[in-house]
Order: sequence, then structure tokens, then C-alpha cells
Amino acid sequence: MFEIFNNIDRNNYQPKFGGLEILKFIGPGLLVTVGFIDPGNWASNLAAGANYGYALLWMVTLSTLMLIVLQHNVAHLGIATGLCLSEATSIYLQPKYSKFLLLSAMAASVSTSLAEILGGAIALNMLLGIPLRAGALLVTVFVLIMLYTNSYRFIEKWIIAFVSIIGLSFLYELSLVDVDWNAAVSGWVTPSFPKGSMLIIMSVLGAVVMPHNLFLHSEIIQSRQWNLKDEKEIKKQLRYEFLDTLFSMLIGWAINSSMILLAATTFFRNKVVVTELEQAQALLIPLLGNNSAVIFAVALLLAGIASTITSGMAAGTIFAGMYKEPYDIKDNHSRMGVGISLLVALAIIFVISNPYKGLIYSQMILSIQLPFTIFLQVYLTSSEKVMGKYKNSAFSKYLLYSIGAIVTVLNIALFVSLF
Repeated sequence: MFEIFNNIDRNNYQPKFGGLEILKFIGPGLLVTVGFIDPGNWASNLAAGANYGYALLWMVTLSTLMLIVLQHNVAHLGIATGLCLSEATSIYLQPKYSKFLLLSAMAASVSTSLAEILGGAIALNMLLGIPLRAGALLVTVFVLIMLYTNSYRFIEKWIIAFVSIIGLSFLYELSLVDVDWNAAVSGWVTPSFPKGSMLIIMSVLGAVVMPHNLFLHSEIIQSRQWNLKDEKEIKKQLRYEFLDTLFSMLIGWAINSSMILLAATTFFRNKVVVTELEQAQALLIPLLGNNSAVIFAVALLLAGIASTITSGMAAGTIFAGMYKEPYDIKDNHSRMGVGISLLVALAIIFVISNPYKGLIYSQMILSIQLPFTIFLQVYLTSSEKVMGKYKNSAFSKYLLYSIGAIVTVLNIALFVSLF
């Protein structure tokens, strides 16, 4: 388990939950939120706002609600069993099934890392004019150094700082524009399907749940775990974890909403068509000034780096779980998983002739793999053999299967649309 617990007897330790103690439980959810505000989401959100104004804000609300349910459920697995999703898969499924599922999850992690690295590289190109491949190399090396030389708690603090800066960046951007808040509130709660918007709707709703985040959350939630034998403490853990997840997902909702609001009040209002992140940054200069464009690029860089870090951690978790081990960056299996995900993704970026095609292929792989991870999760968390008395209730099970079905249909539709 994480190195911060080496000197703690977790079976006897009784944490205090008074006053501001809850703040000590904030963190794991924010690492998951990073995957919700990664460069891929930026592109979809900006396209939604630029093309349809406030009309598609409801997508962020719906996707956030689905994410809260799924992420809380997989964190529930980590707290109740002391196992991450990858470990539980190796322990409770037959080897022929567990190996297929976890190898496919590793492939999805590589695909995620490819998209996140490219996002950081695009930001470096915006800020410093660095070519994409050189930028991708710089992002990868930086992330590898961060992951291989620092503890989980140190990484968590950096991610929290990155998310905070990204949020503040969009608050600054929104302070420069005139938002129609009445239209925004209506957009958040009123589903609408403007002509030609289905592809964007599918891309946002279908891509918000990412396989690596489900594996990652079940592992890192255990950084707050204390007493596995005390039922009272487990229930407290579940309650505080839900507050962390809810708080973190709401931050993700606010940042994603801010992207759409920014695009709606600048590009849509001025009838400017936006198809790429670089184009969006360049177009902000005449509309909001150079400072706005620089802050936009800096926020994208932080989002790319942060999401690459969490993608690498997730790969370490998945790979270590194949050997029925928890994530520990000092362990060879965890280190190998991190290295495989990031270095293979970097190699693909260097090998393919058009890096942007890599983004399309990466989304195809995620679309294919995601249903396997969601239904695996629901199967394990609904099993009394795995979860004991903490298994899903009948209502929770059917709700989770329904969400899984919706996300699966959206991803299949998105996959088909790519052709």
C-alpha cells in the first residue's frame, strides 16, 4: 500500500472526524476529476459552446451525475475490500478472463496517455512554438520524473494545485466576458438537441467516463483508509469518500461548464467557427486580449500534464493488479505499468505520420474497452463474495447497469461515427 501508511497500524488506528477533519479526505476525487477536464474534454466543450452557445450545457450536468455514481461505486470497492479494481479482477475472476480484461485496460491506458501527452504538447506549441513531437517528449519526461521520484501524497498536492490554477484561469476568462446567466441556467437543466449536435453530445457524454479513472479511484481512495476491521469506521470512510467525490466532480462540472460558457460568449456570439484547440487560443487574442490567450494555453498545459500523471498512475495500478499487488511506485510492477503506458504512447506519437490521427484511434480504443470495465466493476461490486454486506443494493445495481448501458451505447455510436 502507499508509503505514507508504513508506520501506521491501520487495523487499530481510530481517526478523528471532528471539525475540519473532512478536509483530510479531499484529494482522491480531484485526481479523478483531472480525467474529466483533460484536453479531449476541452476540445468537445469548446466545440459545444462555439457551435451551439448555451444549449448543450445540460450535457455537463448529466455526465457529471453519471460520473458521481460510477466513481463512488468503484471507490466503494476499494474501501470495503481493501482491493483496487485490478486486484479484485485478478483474485475473483478466472485467469483467462482477468488477463483479457486487464490487458485491454492497459491498452486503453496507453490510448489515454497518448491523448493527454498530445494535449500537453499542443499547449507547449501554443506557448513556446515547440514542435508537437518535441513537446510530447518533454511532457513525457517530466511526468516520468514526477511519478518515479515522488510519493503519492506529493503527487496529490501537485494535482490539487494544478486543478486550482485551471479553475482560477477560467474564472479570470469568464470575468472578461458577459455571460447570459439566465440562458446558462436554462441550458444546464434543459436537454436540447440542436440540429447537427449529436456527434458533440455523444463525444462529451460518451467520453466523460474513462476506464483508467475507474481503476485509479479504487486504488487511491485507500490512501484515506484506516481500519478495515471496524464496521463503524468503514461506514465513515464511505460517507467521507462520497463527499470527496461529490465535491471533486462538482469542481469538474464547474470547469467544464466554464469552457462552454467561454466559447458561447466569445465564438458563438461572434459567429466564429472553432475546430481545433490552437485555433481557439489564437482567436481569443482579438476578442479578449493576449493575456487571455496565454492563460488559456497555460491552463491547457497544466491539464495535459496532470491528466498524463493520473493516466500513468492508473497504468501502474492496472499492471500491478495483474500480479495481485497494490500500486506502489517503489515496486517494479507498478513502475513497469507506468513506463509501458507513457513510453508506448510516446512511441506511437513519434511513429505515426499524423499525430492527430492518433487521437482518433485512441478514442476508438477507449470506446471499445470502456463497456468491459464498467460491467466488470458493477459485477464485482454487486457480488456478495467480493463485497460481503457492502454489495450493491438491487436499486444501485440496476441504476449502475443502466448508466453502463447508456455510456456503452454512446461509445458505440461514437465509434461508428468515426467511420
